[in-house]
Amino acid sequence: MRLADEQIAIIKQIASRVLGVPHRVWLFGSRVDDAQRGGDIDLLLETDAVLNNRAQTICKIYGAMIMALGERKIDLLLKDGQTPSAPVFEVAKRTGVLL
Repeated sequence: MRLADEQIAIIKQIASRVLGVPHRVWLFGSRVDDAQRGGDIDLLLETDAVLNNRAQTICKIYGAMIMALGERKIDLLLKDGQTPSAPVFEVAKRTGVLL
């Protein structure tokens, strides 16, 4: 996995602060493969809770991550208790690493 321990701690802290409910965070995509170089940070955040405004929550998480991690490409997927299942979520969990 190509994230520093400090980066993982920041990601988990931001997810906890913004979501404020039990959740899980997966890193997926090229950053999971130590043999690759570069690449964006692909994250799936999942909670069983129903969020009032998923778009606003994604914006808060994204903004906090950019402020903490610096300008970089970050792709966020957010699945709450009302989000229908989709193949992208299953692929992210199957190929990703739970942080």
